[in-house]
Amino acid sequence: MGRIRKYKNLFSSRNMLILVAIIPTIIFYIVFSYGAMGYAFYLSLHNWTLGEPVRFIGFSNYLKVLKEDPLFYKSLWNTVYYSIVTIPLGGILALLLAVGINGLGKLATLFRAIYFAPVVSSLVAISVVWRWLYQPEFGLINEVLGIFGVPRLMWLQDPNLAMPAVIIMAIWHGVGYTMVIFLAGLQGIPQTFYEAAMIDGANRWQLFRNITIPLLMPTITFVLVTGVIGSLQVFTEMFVLLGTPGSGPLDSTRTIVVHLYQRAFSYFQLGYASATAFILFGIILILTIIQLRLLRTRWEY
Repeated sequence: MGRIRKYKNLFSSRNMLILVAIIPTIIFYIVFSYGAMGYAFYLSLHNWTLGEPVRFIGFSNYLKVLKEDPLFYKSLWNTVYYSIVTIPLGGILALLLAVGINGLGKLATLFRAIYFAPVVSSLVAISVVWRWLYQPEFGLINEVLGIFGVPRLMWLQDPNLAMPAVIIMAIWHGVGYTMVIFLAGLQGIPQTFYEAAMIDGANRWQLFRNITIPLLMPTITFVLVTGVIGSLQVFTEMFVLLGTPGSGPLDSTRTIVVHLYQRAFSYFQLGYASATAFILFGIILILTIIQLRLLRTRWEY
């Protein structure tokens, strides 16, 4: 009887109404997420270039990307360079801000809103503003640096400065989001741990190293994993800040996503671009698994 009643409750009018309401969303998600991925994989197995006959070529596109495309490795290096600078610097800055704001009491809400404002702003609009800030002749950044005797820099025209310019903007834009994540983690640490350690004579550095960091490891893991996933797919910053197609001077800001975008929408090599996208997916998947295994910890409160 209990099982029959359970099934009756499952198919009650209320539950059926909820099911009918969410079915369109589920179908939409499946079609435009998994369906799109399946079609992209299908494209990657074909020579699908505008103006040429479509023919099945197996994994030739993948081999061509990995063996015959030096720009792919240039874009891979640029993506790695962007990631290994942006993630540590942005994470450390966000953690320091979170620790500082966490002790401000009622003022914490104000500063949290100030630092989070760029996150909810349009990245395209932000990139346009920073493009003006980086102008060599009348940009605000060069004007400020000129006060200290620094000559005018060609931020977006110099191959050695283009990527650092993008990184500075990206850290400014994303630090607020990471700070809020760390702030939530800090507020979840029981104060009794700090009180007990202070009774034993621990100083601030010892509290931070032996209590804050270990108990923040789940949060740090989340920040690192999502940071790597996001940084490997960076595109908008390059595309808007450097202008179409976003590869920058001497391809200094050509990332993997910029590279596959050019292949798809400049050269209309949709099969080749799809293969590049799945190679990027494989890289992200492998790095995510490695991070989760290396950073997996056990903690007890």
